[in-house]
Amino acid sequence: MSDNPKDEIENWYDQHSQSVLSFILLMVKDYQQAEDLTHDTFVKAYLYYDSFKQHSSEKTWLFSIAHNITIDFLRKRKPFILFKEFFHFQKDNNPLPEEVFRIKEESYELYKALEKIKDTYRRVIILRKIKGFSIEDTAKILGWTESKVKSTLFRAIPVLRKQLKKEGDFDEEAIFRYRI
Repeated sequence: MSDNPKDEIENWYDQHSQSVLSFILLMVKDYQQAEDLTHDTFVKAYLYYDSFKQHSSEKTWLFSIAHNITIDFLRKRKPFILFKEFFHFQKDNNPLPEEVFRIKEESYELYKALEKIKDTYRRVIILRKIKGFSIEDTAKILGWTESKVKSTLFRAIPVLRKQLKKEGDFDEEAIFRYRI
């Protein structure tokens, strides 16, 4: 760890901000909100820099912060979503142009399928299969046991495959690329 937390956080931002942003974007599906939550992640990392004990990598620690901030945001937003559903407002399911640009064309179908599966399945698939975190790091980020990560992933993969087949246009090579 550096003597100057500001320099260290700036380095971490340069190295990991895009990865954190794409992780949050997959969870909130709103590019501007994902940018705000990414900013909040690094602010919180700076504020709690002294609590980083290096039991894991800085990337794992940052993703843990990003996960917690995003879950808090989604929990706070839930009453609004329920209110919207009560009055039968239709959600615009079309992705924003920024989202389409950011998400590779080959993974667009995967993104759409991830939107439609259970939240816990989506989170574990994103961290393990898309972001490539180990089981141990995924467990730390989500605050789960390693066995819960394994069992959730075991149940999530067939559900995602089924959703991808339902969507119909998913490239078989992409399935193998993501090891899904």
